[in-house]
Amino acid sequence: MKVAKRIDAVKPSATLKISSIAKQLAKEGKDVVDMSVGEPDFKTPQRIIDSAYKAMNEGKVFYTPTKGIPELLNAIAEKMQKENGVPATADNVIVTPGAKYAIFEAMMCLIDEGDEVILLDPSWVSYEACVLMAGGKPIWVPHNEDFSDAPIEDYISSSTKMIVINTPSNPLGVVYSKEFLKKVRDLAVDKDLLVMSDEIYEKIIFEGKHYSLASFDRMFERTITINGFSKTYSMTGWRLGYAVAPKWIIERMNVMQSHSVSHPTSFVQYAGLEALKSDESFIKQMVAEFKARRDMIMKKLNELGISYAPPKGAFYIFMNVERDGDKFCEEFLKNEFVALTPGSAFGIAFNEWVRLSYATSRERIEEFLKRLEKFIA
Repeated sequence: MKVAKRIDAVKPSATLKISSIAKQLAKEGKDVVDMSVGEPDFKTPQRIIDSAYKAMNEGKVFYTPTKGIPELLNAIAEKMQKENGVPATADNVIVTPGAKYAIFEAMMCLIDEGDEVILLDPSWVSYEACVLMAGGKPIWVPHNEDFSDAPIEDYISSSTKMIVINTPSNPLGVVYSKEFLKKVRDLAVDKDLLVMSDEIYEKIIFEGKHYSLASFDRMFERTITINGFSKTYSMTGWRLGYAVAPKWIIERMNVMQSHSVSHPTSFVQYAGLEALKSDESFIKQMVAEFKARRDMIMKKLNELGISYAPPKGAFYIFMNVERDGDKFCEEFLKNEFVALTPGSAFGIAFNEWVRLSYATSRERIEEFLKRLEKFIA
């Protein structure tokens, strides 16, 4: 018996694979420094935890509306209006079990067999997988040398259906400029294309400013904005994300959701509602700590002569190891017990690059840097 073509076309997530190997080595007693996983190492704020507990105690443990509880839909729409300049209402919002599922759901609802989807090389590992499972064709567009631009216009064809943008970027850490995003806007409007704008790291920015593509002129009607609570509020395991899009897209995503996951966990939605009500002090503290960690790593990489993409946001550094990245990661993990993610997981032109996540303590980062210096020597 054969499996379905849609799943045979994709590979397991490289980031989760490396992380699982690292965890197994740790179980065996090895002192593993895991720099591979994209997960904040901060505890979820207590008031968010308490709100979930309160919701459970109040009996909010049953089915909710498929799109999400009305209070959360309204809160997300209000957030988008006030913070992002996007004219969303509750009709434009669907809450999902994680932002990843929102991406998958949108791709499955919008991409048909043979549709081309433009991805910037490198991009987060699951975009390509979602495109392939939907029957689409990923079209990889290279960045320029400093990762500030990409010639998307040269790769658009009559089969192009969607452009995917992620800012701040995973794995690059790049924060795209308003000028670059305006170019994306012009192409989308002129060529009548959809745009998926993944803004999951929107508040983790050290340099530059975040702009939501859906706020640009004539873009709300063609943009699917993806966001969630995992990175901003350190809620990765809670699995809570959302999409904001034109009503006709949300309606179709809701049909798919009703026949798949039904809805996100009931009491987790109330935790998300509390997160949106919270002040930003936790986020500011977290971002300040991420910046301090980033600066530590950049200083050492500069001393070692290792080049990297400009990490202006998120919590990743994408660095050029000038040798096969897969072998580098395998040998580094085997010899020094440090887990990184090979660049080959993120596209087609970065086989000599690796991604490190600095979502770990400064002490562990210091240990990583010592082992890196020893390993490359």
